[in-house]
Amino acid sequence: MACKRVHPVFQSTAVRRRSYRQVQCQYSSRKASTFNGMTELSEDVDPSSSMQIPGPSEEHLASFDPIARSRRRKTPLPSSRYQFRPPKYYRGPLHPHQPPPPTAPESRQYIPGPFSLPRLQQTYHTTLAPDLLTLLYTHHPPGTLPGPSPPRLRSWDGSSPYHKNRPLRPPRGGPTLPLLRRPITFRNVPRLSKIHVHSFLPEAGTDPARLQVAGMIMQAITNVRATVFRAKHSIANFNLREGSPCSVGVELRGEDMYGFLAKVTEVVMPRIKDYKGVSGKSGDSSGNIAWGFGPDTVGTFPEVEINYDA
Repeated sequence: MACKRVHPVFQSTAVRRRSYRQVQCQYSSRKASTFNGMTELSEDVDPSSSMQIPGPSEEHLASFDPIARSRRRKTPLPSSRYQFRPPKYYRGPLHPHQPPPPTAPESRQYIPGPFSLPRLQQTYHTTLAPDLLTLLYTHHPPGTLPGPSPPRLRSWDGSSPYHKNRPLRPPRGGPTLPLLRRPITFRNVPRLSKIHVHSFLPEAGTDPARLQVAGMIMQAITNVRATVFRAKHSIANFNLREGSPCSVGVELRGEDMYGFLAKVTEVVMPRIKDYKGVSGKSGDSSGNIAWGFGPDTVGTFPEVEINYDA
């Protein structure tokens, strides 16, 4: 085909006139090449289906006898072949039947979840954990060991002859020693492990129905069934006898723990009039901190407040 040069002004018009014919020719040529390729491919493929596998022969069916095969077996099969559930008791690391890890669904200790990611937990991982690691981390250069720790109990100064053969002096501030502080790394950053909610009812000795009311309120605000505790000693001022129920408590972990703490810090505490916050002396310097609310403050929980509006 001879090529003819077209003036730029009429070039677009010429292209439009020839575009449909060129496209039609190209489509016909591609269709023909595709048809020829499919014809060649169909000649190479076996027309019989690969799913048509012949069945077992009559001799094979006659020789199949699982009962006779089990009778010919002299030793029993190992029980692990039928151990679908993990063992009920852990019998040591050398026992052939080992329990699966707690994260495996077939484990007896498997707990499904978590099903949500609380906002307070996200704040801990994104903000609090890096700051705590920066504040508490102690770096030791490679090849060096930390220095020796000082003695926990003080010795007597020897100003009196009676100091000889005396036991070491007790710690300052109390009769018990604080917990040892482990070196903080990225593996053991301080975090919130559990919350224990406790309510003491001195009137429960004369009116046991108060325990039921306190248990229902605690279950409503914590989403966990309350546990009744009994008195260990008799207290005459509270009319308590040893062994009588006197309080209810709940231990929170995981999602319920973060949800309850977020509700307390974001809903309950801001609604307390002239609230000065939690005292800095309420902790024991060992990772525990405690504070309490009065009866009027418990009514500000959303689960309890809705009953006043009904």
